[in-house]
Amino acid sequence: MTRVFLQNIIEESKRFGDLPANWNSFDLEKFSKTKKLWDYQQKSLKNAITVLWKYFEDLVDYQEDERLEVNQERKRRFFVWYKDNGLEEKLDIKLDKRKRNIYNLLTEYYPYEDSKVSYEYFINRMCFWMATGSGKSLVIIKLIQILKELMGRKEIPSYDILFLTHRDDLIEQLKKHVDEFNYANETKIDLKELKAYSEVKRQRNLFGITVFYYRSDNLNDEQKDKIVDFKNYDNDGKWYIFLDEAHKGDREDSKRQQIYSILSRNGFLFNSSATFIDPRDIITCTYDFNLKKYINAGYGKHIGILKQEIRAFREKEDYSEEEKQKIVLKSLILLTYVKKFYKEIIKINKSLYHKPLLLTLVNSVSIENADLKLFFRELKKIGKGEIEGEVFKSALGELWEELKEESEFIFEPDKKIKIDEKIIKNITKEDILDHIYNAQTNGEIEILRRLSNKKELAFKLKTSDKPFALLKIGDISGWLKEELVGYEIQERFEEESYFENLNKEDSEINILMGSRSFYEGWDSNRPNVINFINIGMGEEARKFVLQSVGRGVRIEPLKNKRRRLLELYNSQEIGEDLFNQVKDKVLPIEALFIFGTNREALKTVLEKLELEGKGEGESQLTLFINKEVKEHKLLVPIYKEANYSLMKKRELTNFEINEQELEILKKYIE
Repeated sequence: MTRVFLQNIIEESKRFGDLPANWNSFDLEKFSKTKKLWDYQQKSLKNAITVLWKYFEDLVDYQEDERLEVNQERKRRFFVWYKDNGLEEKLDIKLDKRKRNIYNLLTEYYPYEDSKVSYEYFINRMCFWMATGSGKSLVIIKLIQILKELMGRKEIPSYDILFLTHRDDLIEQLKKHVDEFNYANETKIDLKELKAYSEVKRQRNLFGITVFYYRSDNLNDEQKDKIVDFKNYDNDGKWYIFLDEAHKGDREDSKRQQIYSILSRNGFLFNSSATFIDPRDIITCTYDFNLKKYINAGYGKHIGILKQEIRAFREKEDYSEEEKQKIVLKSLILLTYVKKFYKEIIKINKSLYHKPLLLTLVNSVSIENADLKLFFRELKKIGKGEIEGEVFKSALGELWEELKEESEFIFEPDKKIKIDEKIIKNITKEDILDHIYNAQTNGEIEILRRLSNKKELAFKLKTSDKPFALLKIGDISGWLKEELVGYEIQERFEEESYFENLNKEDSEINILMGSRSFYEGWDSNRPNVINFINIGMGEEARKFVLQSVGRGVRIEPLKNKRRRLLELYNSQEIGEDLFNQVKDKVLPIEALFIFGTNREALKTVLEKLELEGKGEGESQLTLFINKEVKEHKLLVPIYKEANYSLMKKRELTNFEINEQELEILKKYIE
């Protein structure tokens, strides 16, 4: 398996503290009035700065007005440095004349030999492999500030900065973060759309940092409406380019990926993602804090993937209405279980944790008998009370049969799913009505609609004054014309969105339903149960699953304290009295339970999450001061040579190793 390479060699070769003063005298912690960068975010910046130092000073010291040939020599030496440190993978870009557009593009800008372009010409890049929810956007903005300071100190070239991402809402998210940053910092970031480049360059920004932005999928080698021809902005490749999940839908050999490299060929490329799969991205990763590391360090919820299958929603499966109902019931029972613990916790302290939420993500939305429609119809039946006692009893029993096995949380072999038998077995239909439907009695569903919002609908029971579920899809018109004919609709004229208010304390929504329209660019701590219905096949599904699971693992026991309770206690960020009061109640709300559609889909989820988490076998300990040891003597061990060989005394241990490393080991032994 491809290993994270750049991080390992940069951390082994140079300590950040040993860099020259111009390179290590930055405030890496401050971001805004309310936000500071976590230790792992600061570590990512330290590694990034160290790589830039290696590239722009140690290998070939940057000088003002240097010729572009000097930078190519810098790239050559950088690539040699990789190889000297053991890089053996073949990263060269192969040229294929059948892919005429890419072939012409590469041969125009790069020398080639034997139908390939050496990766030496693309090596001026670094990647940040950081879990969804770990704050990649903050790292990007902070690194932009650092680049500006390094330019001012004449340590790196004064080139333009371009931010690229693949969706408009992610650009809007960046703008919000930049506004927050600007409010608290003297140096301001001035965001400008790339199409305004010529005009902006005529008006020099003497006091701030001009950062251009654009949709990554709208960069091409032709000009059409929103599509821009990158050659109009080439500027001899003198760009610092920041990619934020900009590889979505692309392969490394795609035309757009080459365009990003061409634009930054004499500058530097910074690539951030939670879902790297291409070997070139992983090898040039300067900081790896993927999902496994994120959870093991205490920053995310524990992940439990249940064996229960949502098979009744599969096409061509002959399952009864009763089976479909049981499947939906199981996720509602589990959410009710979590909400019972949440209500006990907020009796102790109202500011603790989040309101638990069920997130249902589906493959089909609007077609006849779409996954989402089938799920919604079962919600309707349960809300009306059209559920037999034996069906409920059977669903509860099947769920308990698995949960009582106390399976391990994924990535955490020493941490088990522990469910209180008495509490879960005592959950009733009335509990679900109360905790999920916000009602005391059964009733028909009615719709809450804001006329100005074409993407969401809220649902409530007529016996309640509070909505309990939210549908968010690309366009609600099809549902209104087909699935919801005959339902009573309350038209509302307020501009506020239920979705945008999900994180507010007064949000009563307990179920969020949708497809892929909101899994990115959404910041919430609330999901505790996720249903993946007919999702989990193929590479795109892998990225989707990883991203959406990443959206579900965020944790915030106290305001602005984004680590699990035990880690907060060990770092003395929460008092002992409060910790002791709630410590036995927090496991359910610090967990994310996932239901998959079928064995094949579930296998995909498991394998891809495991692949995301493959590391070097290291584990992180959270250390704290044990005040009780002051009363005891510290025993110091004394070692002596053994009169026998441990290898002969013990049974030999087997170690897993991939084929490539096995061959290297054999050659070494020979």
